[in-house]
Amino acid sequence: MIVILALIGTLYYQYEKTRMLSSHRLAMQLESESYVPVLKKWLTTDRDLASFPKDLAYKTALYGYDQKILVGNLKNNTLDFKESIALQAQHVHLIIPLSPYGLGEFYLIFETHDDQLWKTEAIQRALWIGSGLFTFLLLIGFILARLLLKPMNDAIALLDDFIKDTTHELNTPISAILTNLEALKEEDIPQIIQKKLNRIEIASRTISTLYNDLTYLILNHDVAVINEPLDIGELLTERLDYFRHHIKQKKIHCESTVSPNVLLTIDRTKMTRVIDNLLSNAIKYNKMGGTLKLTLDHETLCVQDSGIGIPADMIEQVFERYTRADKSVGGFGIGLHIVAMIAQEYTLDINIESEEKIGTKICIKWKTV
Repeated sequence: MIVILALIGTLYYQYEKTRMLSSHRLAMQLESESYVPVLKKWLTTDRDLASFPKDLAYKTALYGYDQKILVGNLKNNTLDFKESIALQAQHVHLIIPLSPYGLGEFYLIFETHDDQLWKTEAIQRALWIGSGLFTFLLLIGFILARLLLKPMNDAIALLDDFIKDTTHELNTPISAILTNLEALKEEDIPQIIQKKLNRIEIASRTISTLYNDLTYLILNHDVAVINEPLDIGELLTERLDYFRHHIKQKKIHCESTVSPNVLLTIDRTKMTRVIDNLLSNAIKYNKMGGTLKLTLDHETLCVQDSGIGIPADMIEQVFERYTRADKSVGGFGIGLHIVAMIAQEYTLDINIESEEKIGTKICIKWKTV
């Protein structure tokens, strides 16, 4: 029995270590998105070692193709290049190859100190859980515990790592595509090529919206929140322009009634997620040549489409995670769940009216001061 509990404790410890490394990896990868352009400028200009750009959040270093350090300020220079992220001597290292960024055979290293809090918490939890499992295993037996606990923990860890890795891998190529598309718009391009580029931009922005939703679900408790008076009309116009090619592709007629100077104290990123998901759904589920109506006054934002509508028995469920009213249309079913999460956080009221084959109207209402 002791051996079994020790084995379970070891597995749990490894799971917590993997989860800790996964969390550091996501944070470091997101930080690299802003650091790599700075490094690129340094590599393509002076390459003066004295002016090597240092990241504010992490210790940084640059290694050559021979895996030897060129410049940096790491506390621990012993690295295992076989692992993209590893814990060594109480330091976590993330190794980022720079060749995908077109910067040659270099390696960017991010380093952060491991405070070991996860280990203390893991041991405490393991001891607490172990005492409970001891009684449980006496009653149920080792076979049942193995069947129920280990696959569940493995599945959770696998899903967690998959989502975190996937969101990062989505961002880099999509950002590159959108950046190059913006550059191409400034050139004189034949109309037939322009149509193809528009279709590429639509697909890229769809994936970019999905990336933003997944990132919000993963990091919404870790990202700094800045609540400030926000001009909702201005933001609505900005996000409507973001979806302009989607709207044009489906030949949707857009009608807007927007009151000026509508201010709401809210975090800009979160309000962007609300508007983007409402617009995305209204476009996605709309019919070809349909209508999109936007109404904004000093206490209400409404988005109405002329699409497929939602069955009456599904209306109460559409705000649940992974719920989709129409599974024939792509998506994960997380958009309206995010809207509901943000609405609950800021005590916003959501009202939804829908009729099959007629359309859907969703209104977000807030209290004015």
